[in-house]
Amino acid sequence: MTSTPQNPSPIRLGAIITGGAIASIATLVLAGGAVANWLEDRKDADGYYTTSAERFSTNTYALATENLDIDGGLPGSATDYGKVRFKVRSDGATPVFVGIARTRDVDTYLDRSAHATLTDVEVDPFEAQYRTTGGLAAPAAPGTQPIWASKATGTGTQTLTWDVEDGDWSVVVMNADASAGVDTDISVGADVPIVDDIATALTIGGFSGLGIGVALIAGGLITPRRRPSVLAESASAA
Repeated sequence: MTSTPQNPSPIRLGAIITGGAIASIATLVLAGGAVANWLEDRKDADGYYTTSAERFSTNTYALATENLDIDGGLPGSATDYGKVRFKVRSDGATPVFVGIARTRDVDTYLDRSAHATLTDVEVDPFEAQYRTTGGLAAPAAPGTQPIWASKATGTGTQTLTWDVEDGDWSVVVMNADASAGVDTDISVGADVPIVDDIATALTIGGFSGLGIGVALIAGGLITPRRRPSVLAESASAA
């Protein structure tokens, strides 16, 4: 005599639906973890995501970035912001200078001197766009200024590394003697430790959620055995 399959009870049906939803979400979380791990593998040997070196030049006294607004309201502590690295190489014999300072201090320093401000960058093909500000005065040598949070100067490739802080900042590239005509190759790198934390959290959370979902589905599908009633046992004994 064959038994007719029974439909799952409302409780078991709810477990199956809930487990399926959790498993689906966990799969998406795992996919996010895979992407974060992929990004983590794209770092160079020093742990930085790095652009290729590109040519930046101006006939004025300085190259400067627009205001870099680092929002102090970002989640996590300041150490989560990571570091930024600039590698600057001058094609001429003149030593090069690169520094980062508060935007207001950079504006004051270059206020009366002609300089170019980077406004946009096209990647493929590479093209840098500038806004040129006029000025008649030659600036003082950048290395003599006390405004820099981090700086590097010399011949050959110079490397500036800066621990990111909240506030308004600008990067300045000049000839070390403050002469006009800046011609450099620049690459930018960023160390973002939060990517590794995100990758780990998503991977662990995804596998945990997937395990919970599978367990709920399995629990809902398994039909519990029914124990024979006392009356049935008595009748059988008789």
